[in-house]
Amino acid sequence: MSISRDLIAEYISHTLTETNLPIGQKLHTGKVRDTYEINGERVIITTDRQSAFDRVLAAIPFKGQVLNRLAAFWFQNTKDIVKNHLQAIPHPNVLVAQKATVFPVEMVIRGYITGSTNTSAWVNYEKGVRNFCGNTLPEGLQKNEKFPEPIITPTTKPETGHDENIEPEEIIARGYMTREEWEFVSQKTRAIFERGQEICAKNGLILVDTKYEFGKTEDGKIILIDEVHTPDSSRFWDMESYAERFEKGEEPKSFDKDVLRRWYAKNCDPYATGDLPTAPEELIVDVAEAYMEAYEKITGTEFVPHLSKNPEESILEALQRV
Repeated sequence: MSISRDLIAEYISHTLTETNLPIGQKLHTGKVRDTYEINGERVIITTDRQSAFDRVLAAIPFKGQVLNRLAAFWFQNTKDIVKNHLQAIPHPNVLVAQKATVFPVEMVIRGYITGSTNTSAWVNYEKGVRNFCGNTLPEGLQKNEKFPEPIITPTTKPETGHDENIEPEEIIARGYMTREEWEFVSQKTRAIFERGQEICAKNGLILVDTKYEFGKTEDGKIILIDEVHTPDSSRFWDMESYAERFEKGEEPKSFDKDVLRRWYAKNCDPYATGDLPTAPEELIVDVAEAYMEAYEKITGTEFVPHLSKNPEESILEALQRV
């Protein structure tokens, strides 16, 4: 990786934390992405905001660029499985997308039992849950152990605003999806995850778990939207050291936001604490490096960041050229 820790630290004060573009209409501000409609097109801007535990924890230099570029890589490498919303990448932080009505369900698929959030498999397993989102879990599993087969554990976000686990039959009963739609997205979820695991394994990574979102276009087609196999939506572990660390009961070497999640879980109650502690600079740099290393391992190409001390201005310039 060519970018130095000093340069990453320098750009902590120049992260893209919010956008207020004077063009188009701002439709939505998510935990990480801002969505606009500009000249009749859906424009998604991936910021450097870092979210977990249903809240924003920090801002990570160049993170938005990593997520957007990786999503584009995976959209290209899975479009033979299911059509997606990618239309153009006019700027490293920007994706022009096809419009779609989003299903209110995140398709979470897990190859290993792990996690630290309330919806994670391991936290629920420790509490004694054995019927997890319609999946029967065997006794005697250890944290970070591989499942015999990947399991789908969907979540939804009802009025509480917090992600909640949900079983397939409940998804259908609430009208979130028809049975046919559920069968379609489940099959595509397994196929995309299998493709992701195959590509990651060739590059020394384990794709541990991930989540996908699907939407319906105006002509009724179901497409893949949002992001695919990024360090925000997925866990990646180092394949070479996994077995040894698992035997020792140590956490795997990860290339995702688990580095930050674990720090906050150790230093506060992220669900209840009002004012969160500020993550130390060294940790922010560690997370940025983990994201960039994940990009390079997955794509096989060097990550060269777009350097701008005013990222919102550079995004505006790029969109005005489209």
